[in-house]
Amino acid sequence: APSDQSSGTSSPLCDSGLHLNYHPNNTDTLSCSSWPASPGLRWEKRWCDLRLIPLLHSRFSQYLPGSDLCRQNAFQVIAVDGVCSGIIQCLSAEDCIDWLQAIASNISNLTKHNIKKINRNFPVNQQIVYMGWTEEREQDSLQDRMYAPKFLALRGSSLYKFIAPPVTTWDWTRAEKTFSVYEIMCKILKDSDLLDRRKHCFSVQSESGEDLYFSVELESDLTLWEKAFQTATFLEVERIQCKTYACVLESHLMGLTIDFSMGFVCFDAATKAVLWRYKFSQLKGSSDDGKSKIKFLFQNQDTKQIEAKELEFSNLFAVLHCIHSFFAAKVACLDPLYVGSQATASAAPTTSGTGKLKYAT
Repeated sequence: APSDQSSGTSSPLCDSGLHLNYHPNNTDTLSCSSWPASPGLRWEKRWCDLRLIPLLHSRFSQYLPGSDLCRQNAFQVIAVDGVCSGIIQCLSAEDCIDWLQAIASNISNLTKHNIKKINRNFPVNQQIVYMGWTEEREQDSLQDRMYAPKFLALRGSSLYKFIAPPVTTWDWTRAEKTFSVYEIMCKILKDSDLLDRRKHCFSVQSESGEDLYFSVELESDLTLWEKAFQTATFLEVERIQCKTYACVLESHLMGLTIDFSMGFVCFDAATKAVLWRYKFSQLKGSSDDGKSKIKFLFQNQDTKQIEAKELEFSNLFAVLHCIHSFFAAKVACLDPLYVGSQATASAAPTTSGTGKLKYAT
């Protein structure tokens, strides 16, 4: 509306954010039928902020809250403190995707800048690789709310799942769940694997065999997550170099070491005597019972014969996922630019729905 100095007559310019202001020293005037005759009056355009949504750690969604129902060319933005933009309706699908991509780009840039600042306070082995919002599908399908927002972070050796973004150092100790990145399996889901109408989903299988199902808004978000997870896994495997798991062979307590340089080493837990040793390249396949036992098929370098070795573990999925992580890191190490490509997955072992490892060359 015009300012108090106006004559009260309405002008179409007012509806476009133009406000009548009085400047005693100003003699500029505009030609308008409703323009007051008094000198020193002019229309001045300025932005009026109806609502401000800080984009750092904010999230946006086209879906109705908690559901897999997508709005038609509309979305909303929710700030980290819960302030919501309300439903923003676009005129076309193209306009909507342009807005979403622009908002996502700004959030991404702000997050990257914030990660750089936070990492100054963390040692090299605890650096943050990724932070961002996802929607987790609830395990209990009987609930009306199918999805709940979760904030994921990849830092050092762990994947963190939060209800809200960590702000202080203390917040990192209060994560809803944490997982070792080299003991979990991440799978980008194809259309045939999706559980509902949400697109751009991925699953994470924990070291206990629990399957977590996540959804992101854009394909670019999915790509960003996939590359970040592979990078975090590669960096951690490269840092720890080896991982040893307790196992049982013919009722005797053994140890299996997965070594980034040497491959697989099985030794007696009591005497530390090495029973057998194979390189990664000698592993030609494996199978498991989905509970505790893994049968490895190694090729003898001298005889070229396949030798089967069966071990029993108390943490089957952690071992399977660790082997996968070391294989993937080994491939990436040969060509660092290869990290994140589809060929990494085809050259490294993958898991089937039963947790079995399959190898492709």
